[in-house]
Amino acid sequence: MPMPTAQPARSLLGVDTGGTFTDFLHLDLTGKIRTHKVLSTPKSPEQAIVQGIAEMAIEPGSFNMIHGSTVATNAVLEGHFSRTAYITNHGLADTLIIGRQQRLQLYHLQPDPPDPLIEEALRLEIGGRLDASGQCITPLTEDDLQTLLKQLTIIQPDAVAINLLFSFLNDHHEQTIRKGIEQHFGDRIFVSSSADILPEYREYERGIVTWLNAALGPLVHQYLNHLRQQLPSTRISIMQSSGKLASLTLAAQRPVNLLLSGPAGGLNGARHMAGLAGFSRLLTFDMGGTSTDVSLIDGDIRLTSEGSIDRFPISIPMVDMHTIGAGGGSIAYIDSGGMLQVGPQSAGASPGPACYGLGGQSPTVTDANLVLGHFHPDFPLANGLRIRTDLAERAIHPLAQKLGLSLVDTAEGILQIANEHMAQALRTISVERGVDPRKYTLVSFGGAGGLHVCDLADAMGMSKALVPAYSGILSALGMLVTPPGQELSRTVMKPLKDCSTAMLHEQFDLLLEAGRERLFQDGLDPDSISEMRSVDLRYQGQHFTLNLICPPSADAPKRLQESFHHEHLAYFGHRLNREIELVNLRVSLLGKQADIPLQDRAAKATLAEPVTMTKWLNSQEQIPVYLRESLAPEQHLAGPAMVMEKTATTLVRAGWMARSDRFGNLVLQRA
Repeated sequence: MPMPTAQPARSLLGVDTGGTFTDFLHLDLTGKIRTHKVLSTPKSPEQAIVQGIAEMAIEPGSFNMIHGSTVATNAVLEGHFSRTAYITNHGLADTLIIGRQQRLQLYHLQPDPPDPLIEEALRLEIGGRLDASGQCITPLTEDDLQTLLKQLTIIQPDAVAINLLFSFLNDHHEQTIRKGIEQHFGDRIFVSSSADILPEYREYERGIVTWLNAALGPLVHQYLNHLRQQLPSTRISIMQSSGKLASLTLAAQRPVNLLLSGPAGGLNGARHMAGLAGFSRLLTFDMGGTSTDVSLIDGDIRLTSEGSIDRFPISIPMVDMHTIGAGGGSIAYIDSGGMLQVGPQSAGASPGPACYGLGGQSPTVTDANLVLGHFHPDFPLANGLRIRTDLAERAIHPLAQKLGLSLVDTAEGILQIANEHMAQALRTISVERGVDPRKYTLVSFGGAGGLHVCDLADAMGMSKALVPAYSGILSALGMLVTPPGQELSRTVMKPLKDCSTAMLHEQFDLLLEAGRERLFQDGLDPDSISEMRSVDLRYQGQHFTLNLICPPSADAPKRLQESFHHEHLAYFGHRLNREIELVNLRVSLLGKQADIPLQDRAAKATLAEPVTMTKWLNSQEQIPVYLRESLAPEQHLAGPAMVMEKTATTLVRAGWMARSDRFGNLVLQRA
């Protein structure tokens, strides 16, 4: 391979597009960091990005951009899919409609059937049948292909998903169909084949991911093209759901890999900043304007191949995260039974919470915080946005009247319900998995996270919490500390006793070669790429697998057998006297991580004084208000106190102590 051409030094810009705000973190060539926020523009997300770059006065062509996008996520949640044809073998056209026959509501005896995922006219069948060993049973003929092309000409889809039986063992037929469509239609149709997207067993899951990739393809491709046109001299990398970066070109080909793009950046940022503060066992809590994402990190960020978005199983590797519709913009309302509820509906970026003064009328969590004095109205929010207490009170007043409560009590009720929703999400990712959260540190970030961190730590019985530096835009920071990389997999499905070390290495090498080629095309030096090999194992007859690192030793199968028995005992509480089956091979490739020289503030010694005093409406005393950037290293603050910054606010509750470390993190400890 020829070496990639060296690029002139450029500054770095991390951009995270959220449902309410678009966040920016710029690292110039001297190591200086600047941050910025603008309101998102959901209909054309690139407009907010261009606006933010202009307001930061960053010279065009002087920076590389790392971007986390919600375009794919929002399209799935809102059901905005391209017109997509699904091509499979004869007799299997209804596979994605039938699914796994799992009830979403277990005790609902007469559930309403969901809308068909793909209309009947778009479900096409073709020859080219393989058996379970990948051998051809029914050939794919030229007549088959021509008939298919005629059908596609009639129905005129925007995208095509190809999912044939056992193509993960032999992709010849899928590639023949793909080439035929591309030669006939050119770039008028976006084509996605299962052997490229997810070469693993399970027809339904593989089909769903392939169909989603195709159905999202035209939309994501259009967005990234618009972004490229707006920033023609900027090299753009995209955050993937696996927590690794990909080039803009590769991201446009694999939009299904972008479903957790922004949240994955937040986890990388949380791990990086918590590591500087000396913490490695983390329960993370990312609260933005629209949603809250929670995850558990024990040294490394966990990946899962059994995630889901909306009603869709997502079997590609993605960060292990639980998301709920609870954010600063979550709307409070009274249900048909007269009970106060919060979310999942959100005021979003437009019109936003009532207190923003942008036309919003509905009461939100942000409005409740303002009514209770948890914001200081004299300090503008991001992008100079001034908040108005009178508008927040006006929005909450109708709820208070219906409930027969005061404004303060109603606002307290809104926050208590929102906090309970988020606490339950934290329990789902920890307690329900057998993890004691009291042994972890709660890491709170996102624009609204610091307002709730102490309340949630109390609810979880946790005594330590961390609000990282740049917490309001931590996903943007996380993108800058994220290395480029790829996750690849392939189903093998063989008894482990029949696998030799040579066979494992041969199969791994095929995956590694494909992954290195992708990274090389992204401009990476092959010598800078590190690799990790792992396998999915299970007892024969089981459904679920355990992922284990494959040892480099000559007796790899024997060591894997020993490790699997041990891990199964630890995870499930028992081991079986049964054959072990090798299901999937996986490789993880990583490029070099960028060096982000965060400012060490150890030399500053003057302790900051409060800039003002304020009163929380549920408190009987004046509360000191500090500016976060003025806090000295190792300065201690006793709660209750308010710490203001450009992109977020942190409430230190009574009974808690806050310490500012030399990197600007706020380390919270229950007193």
